[in-house]
Amino acid sequence: MGQERHTTIAADKPGAPRLSFGPADTPYAAYAHIDTLHRLQEPRSGVSAEMSFIVTTQVMELLFGLLEYEWTQARQELRADDVPGAIAALRRGLHVQDVLVTSWDLLATLTPVEFNAFRDQLGEASGFQSAAYRRLEFLIGNKSEPMLRPHAGVPKAHAELSAALRTPSLYDEALALLHRRGLPIPEASLDRDWTSPYDPSEDVERAWQTVYGPGTEHRDLADLAEVLLDVAERVTRWRQRHYASVKRAMGAKPGTAGSSGLGWLRRAMDQDVFPELWSARTGI
Repeated sequence: MGQERHTTIAADKPGAPRLSFGPADTPYAAYAHIDTLHRLQEPRSGVSAEMSFIVTTQVMELLFGLLEYEWTQARQELRADDVPGAIAALRRGLHVQDVLVTSWDLLATLTPVEFNAFRDQLGEASGFQSAAYRRLEFLIGNKSEPMLRPHAGVPKAHAELSAALRTPSLYDEALALLHRRGLPIPEASLDRDWTSPYDPSEDVERAWQTVYGPGTEHRDLADLAEVLLDVAERVTRWRQRHYASVKRAMGAKPGTAGSSGLGWLRRAMDQDVFPELWSARTGI
């Protein structure tokens, strides 16, 4: 009774929020499908840590989708020669990347005993099967046609990934922009097989060095380069945290889907994103 009286008094005050709604969900729950979100966690074991594992995985998937949205917007702006628009989208994405990196903290206390207690429930499930994450990898140029195979039985996901594989990456569009601005980007970097991984070029490295040169002609492109490097650095941080989290929870055991586990993650961790933006610094 005391709580009901408090609610009624609060609702009668000027400026107080409306507290009475219809028989269905509150507008908040209906707008963001909150009840649906909270019904999506279905632990298969009695291990408390499994709930944290599932929620963290689902949060990461939502953030993958948001980051894809921002990176796709940035790529469109680059195609339209809108450097400020591309930088704005990439900067919004940086905040998403930061949250993704720190989201590993939710699993930082997962001990090997706790993980092993529910690991069998995963079966062959593995994060590398995430279609959303794979689209992000394709967006930054880490192309690999074999990575479409896990989704062969899911037509929508396979079609989206196939389209992403065959579309120029963020970095490809940045190099095309540099070319349109008169910088000497080689033809091999502009007209190539978009399904193949990017092959670094000394000519591209020199073009980025020109962007960083004295004068104001390319200042906006230098700003773009720095934001792209911010993106690349956060991708590396994500991979490092992933590696460390797996090493902590399961050591050098094979991955659930049969990968080499740490070996697979280490190779990804050591791979530079937007390589000439890193190598160009040596000659600046």
